[in-house]
Amino acid sequence: MAGLGTLIGALWWRKNPSACPYSQRVFIELPHPGITRGRLIEILEPRAGERVLEVGPGTGYYTFEMAGRLDGGQVDLFDIQQEMLDHVMREANRRGVTNVQPALGDAQALPYSDDSFDAVVLITVLGEIPDQDRALSEIARVLRPGGRLIVGEMLFDPHVVTSGKLRERGARAGLSFVRRVGSPLAFFARLEKPPVAPPVAPQHA
Repeated sequence: MAGLGTLIGALWWRKNPSACPYSQRVFIELPHPGITRGRLIEILEPRAGERVLEVGPGTGYYTFEMAGRLDGGQVDLFDIQQEMLDHVMREANRRGVTNVQPALGDAQALPYSDDSFDAVVLITVLGEIPDQDRALSEIARVLRPGGRLIVGEMLFDPHVVTSGKLRERGARAGLSFVRRVGSPLAFFARLEKPPVAPPVAPQHA
């Protein structure tokens, strides 16, 4: 009966996407097999001076690894739960990290200007958003031309977004699937916003 209850709960959670509550943060603080910090850095390829948006940072499992590689740059944290943001900022203050900036809100309506970020990162977060297409359109809007979106997923997550679904939804938002690292069980995928096309020189007869 316990197993049936767990299955029913997982199915309900799958059909009713929502963020992991702060009270259950222990689950997002556990090791992330297959989607390690090292693999994130490998596929993100962060560069000095860049501005990166991390949507749904949880308690900062990946945040400080990215922040440490953006010399002169910044990680913007965006979460629907103030408790998560407060937790990360307490840890940032403890570590003396100053290039992390929090903001509260809904990923379906990002409060940033067009072309604001070099990269956006969502790790086991996209499936928690009720309207994924709207969120991906917002991400595409705030990405700079040529910017990249990194999505991390694990198969046993009740809100997992498969690689195929991610390709489809990304394409609808104008984002091209570039590559994936990991396995079907746990992977990071990289999508990119098209760069600005160079101006076409006028043709003279």
